[in-house]
Amino acid sequence: MSGETSSATPIATTVFVSYSRGDRKRALPVIQLLEAAGFAVWWDGMLEGGERFANTTAHALDSARAVVVLWSKTSIASHWVHDEATSGRDRRCLVPLSLDGAEPPLGFRQFQVIDISQARIRRGDAASEALLRAVAALHEGAAVPPTPAKAAAPIDRRLLLMGGGAVAVAGVGAYVWRQQRDAPVVAAAASVAVLPFANLSNDPQQAYFSEGLAAEVRAELARNPKLLVAAQASSNRFRTRAEDARTMAGQLGVTWLLDGSVRRAGETMRISAELIDGRSGFSQWTEQFERPIADVFAVQDEIATAVATALNAQLGGAAANTAARPIGGTTNVAAYDEFLRGRDLFDQAADEATDRAALAKFDAALRLDRQYGAAHAARSRVLAVIGNQYADARARARLYDDAVAAATRAIAVAPQLADAHSALGFALLNGRLDVRGARAPYDRAGQLGQGDAGVLNGFALFCARTGRFAEARTANARAATLDPLNPRVWRLAGEIEYAAREFAGAIPPLQKALALNPRMGAVHALIGFARLGLNDLPAAATEFAAETNSLVGLTGLAIVRHRQDQRAAAQAAFDQLVADHGDAGLYQQAQVLAQWNDVARALDALARARAAGDAGLVYLRNDPLVDPLRKAPAFSQLLTGLGFT
Repeated sequence: MSGETSSATPIATTVFVSYSRGDRKRALPVIQLLEAAGFAVWWDGMLEGGERFANTTAHALDSARAVVVLWSKTSIASHWVHDEATSGRDRRCLVPLSLDGAEPPLGFRQFQVIDISQARIRRGDAASEALLRAVAALHEGAAVPPTPAKAAAPIDRRLLLMGGGAVAVAGVGAYVWRQQRDAPVVAAAASVAVLPFANLSNDPQQAYFSEGLAAEVRAELARNPKLLVAAQASSNRFRTRAEDARTMAGQLGVTWLLDGSVRRAGETMRISAELIDGRSGFSQWTEQFERPIADVFAVQDEIATAVATALNAQLGGAAANTAARPIGGTTNVAAYDEFLRGRDLFDQAADEATDRAALAKFDAALRLDRQYGAAHAARSRVLAVIGNQYADARARARLYDDAVAAATRAIAVAPQLADAHSALGFALLNGRLDVRGARAPYDRAGQLGQGDAGVLNGFALFCARTGRFAEARTANARAATLDPLNPRVWRLAGEIEYAAREFAGAIPPLQKALALNPRMGAVHALIGFARLGLNDLPAAATEFAAETNSLVGLTGLAIVRHRQDQRAAAQAAFDQLVADHGDAGLYQQAQVLAQWNDVARALDALARARAAGDAGLVYLRNDPLVDPLRKAPAFSQLLTGLGFT
C-alpha cells in the first residue's frame, strides 16, 4: 500500500499498527485516521491465524518508521502484541495508545501513553491530533495536513498481502519515545543491569569470585519489586566492555548500569563499584571498599543499598531494605566461597568432570552450612543434569531421586526461594516423568520468580508442555524483558509457538536465537519441524541438514526424506539415529515411526521409552509428530499415566 498526503510532499511509508484481534473494531478507526492523514498503514487484521509472523508481516514491522501499539486489557495478554511493541521499542519508533485506559504491561510503562479511551477518533480531537503528531515526528517531522481529509477508502485485502523480504525480528532493547518532535523525553523506569565485575587480582582463577559477587548483588537488587534487573546471561555479554555505556544500556533495555571490579589478595579484597546513567554515560555514584573477605556480605548489602538509594526517585521515594541476607543465602563466608566455585564450574557446562566437580563444591558448601537453601537447589540442578546427560537408566533413576530430595530440602529451609521450587519441578517432570506432581512446584516458582528469567523460562516451558499457552507466553515475555540477549529465551519462545501449533510464529524467535548464538543446538531442527508443519519440505530438509545435534537432526531428516518419497535416505537416517543414540533416542524413534504411519512400532518405542524413563516423553501431549498415534488406546493410557490427563 502506498500513501499520499493531501499536500505536495508525500510521506514515506510506513506505520505498523499492532493490536489484539479482540480489539479489531476499535482499531479500524485508528487505521483510517492514519491513512486519511496520508500515512501508509500496514496492519495484519486480514491475515488468517498462524500467519502473523509471515514474511510480509515481519518485513512490514521491521521497516516501519512508526509502530503504533493499541494497549488494552485484551492486548496486554497477547504474545504477538508484546513482540511487535518490543520491535518498536528497540528501534525507537514506538507510539503507544490505550484503548480502554489500561496501563501497559511491565517493560512498557516507562513512557507516556496517549489515552484514546474517551476520544472520538477523528481530526480535531485532542488525542487523535497527538497521535498524528507523534507519528509525523517519526517521519522526519513530515507535516500532518491541518484540515480533515476525506473519509478513508476501504482497506484492500490484496494490498495488505503484498510485500516480501526476509523475516526479521527485533530484539528487546531500550528506547526513547517522543510524543511530539520537541517534547521532552519522559523519565525512564528504574531498571538496571549489573555487569560482570572485572577480576583485577593477579590470579585469573579468582574470576569466579568477582563474577559471583556481581551475581549476588544482582540477586539482592532483584528482590526489590520496584526495580527491573537485567538477568545474568544478557549482562555477561558485555564482559569485555567493548561498547560504551549508552550502547550497553540500549541493548540490555535498561536505564542504569552497575559496573565494578574486584582485587583479592589473601584474605583482603578491594571492590570498586560505579552506577552509570545509561542515557548519558555519566557516573551517578561510585565507591571503593577495602575490607577483609569476612565482610563480603556487608559489602554486597552496602552496594545494593547505595544503588537503591541513588534510584530513590524512580523507586517511588523509598529505597528497599536490602540489609537481610538474600532468600536461601548463607552467613558462612567459607560456604559462600564453595558455592561460588561450584556455580562457576556448573555454568561452564563443559563435560561430566566439571559437573561432578561442581557437585563436590555444592556438597562442600552444605557441609559448612546445612541451611544453605541456594546450595541445596544448585545441588538438585547438577544432579539432574548428570542424570540426564551422562548416566545409564539405573543410575539415572537414583540421581533423579537425589535431585528431588535436594530440591525438597531447599524448599524446607528456604520456602520463598523460587529456584528451589523450580528445581523440584524440573526433577519431577524430567526425572520421574511426573507431570501432575510437577505442576504445584512450577506454579509456585512462577509466582515467586517474577524477577528471575531462568525461573520464568522453566515455568513457561512447563506451561507449554501442558497446554497452558497464554501463561507460557506471558512468562516468556517477562523473561525476554529481563534477559533480552539470552538466546535460550528466544529458543523457548519458538518452542512455545511450535507446541501451540503456530508454526509460522515459531520461526522468527528461533532465527533470533541463532542470530545471538549461531552454534546453539536444536534450533535448526526446531525451525525444520516448524517448516514441516507448514509443509515446506525443501526448507525443512535444509534446516535438518544444518543441525549440529544429531539426535534431533537425524530425526528430522528421517521424517522429511520419507515425505519426499526418498525412502532409502529416510531409512538411512533412521538407522543412523538408532546406531548413534540407541535407547537414549527411543522417543525420537517413536516420532519417526509415527510419521511413517508405522503405528505398532511407534507405540512399542513409546512403551520402551516409558520403561527407560526417557525425558523426551514430556513433549507427548502437544507433539504434532505423534498425531498419527492419538486414536490408539495405548497412547491415551500413556498420557494418563504420565499425568497429562
